Amino acid sequence: MPSFPSHRPRRLRRSETIRSLVRETSLLPSDLILPLFVVPGEGVRRPVASMAGVEQTSADELLRDAEEALRLGIGGVLLFGIPEHKDEAGSSGYGGDNIVSRAVRRIKAELPGLLVMTDVCLCEYTSHGHCGVIRDGDVDNDATVPLLARMAVAHAAAGADVVAPSDMMDGRVGAIRKALDDAGHTETAILSYAAKYASAFYGPFRDVAESAPTFGDRRTAQMDPGNVLEALREARLDVDEGADILMVKPALAYLDVIHRVKAETGYPVCAYHVSGEYAMIVAAAERGWIDGDRAQVEALTAIKRAGADMVISYYARQFARRSGG
Repeated sequence: MPSFPSHRPRRLRRSETIRSLVRETSLLPSDLILPLFVVPGEGVRRPVASMAGVEQTSADELLRDAEEALRLGIGGVLLFGIPEHKDEAGSSGYGGDNIVSRAVRRIKAELPGLLVMTDVCLCEYTSHGHCGVIRDGDVDNDATVPLLARMAVAHAAAGADVVAPSDMMDGRVGAIRKALDDAGHTETAILSYAAKYASAFYGPFRDVAESAPTFGDRRTAQMDPGNVLEALREARLDVDEGADILMVKPALAYLDVIHRVKAETGYPVCAYHVSGEYAMIVAAAERGWIDGDRAQVEALTAIKRAGADMVISYYARQFARRSGG
């Protein structure tokens, strides 16, 4: 009889070489999507105090970041726009010459091989900071959906590979799919924010995107944190309406939702490691409480292990550089 213990799991942990051979979940730069924030002007590179390493950039500077993302092997970029002027209807977001479309055209002219995703939502463009047209103190779902469809078509016409509606309006995926197809953009994919929760972890993003609501909150549109069956219903509705990829946002506090959406739909799942999740790790690392780089990688690995096929991450470039890109 073999001496106790007969099974020694530590045999497979003795070196990084053997650990990497038996690793069940691997994280690669190509699994990550880098968010970028474009502002008017030229030569603008404006750091954001609440998000170390994240900046608002003009299109020329954004192009430099996109070039680096492509060189590092990052899976793609996700563009958000901060316009010069805002109004109650967010009209600067869906005109043909909107700030995101201009950035997309610039990237595609120089970097045609880079996957470009665009955020489709009105919150960055409205004077009140909500995700649609306000009627009687709340967002009017049905008045907002056509404007989102116009924005998606404008982005696709500029060359966006994927449009990502993040507004959580009912029926917007179907309206966007029809508008894209009617305009001849049948190959443009839709990454639907299917399960977007009313989370406390969005604060730093609202700083960089300048999209904080001036009154109230977004709980009538975004999901209650206690619900997972609702997330599955939302995901199935978006699939039926034509979504190609499903989003769960945030990620770390909703790993169970990521797992269930992936397991029960079989569709590609994207998870957003949101600003607050990222910024908490950065802040703890700055105080010397944790190893920030290891913690970021551990968090991203957990998101993939839960079932995400791709992760939107503010840490994408740092990870890719550390990986030898």
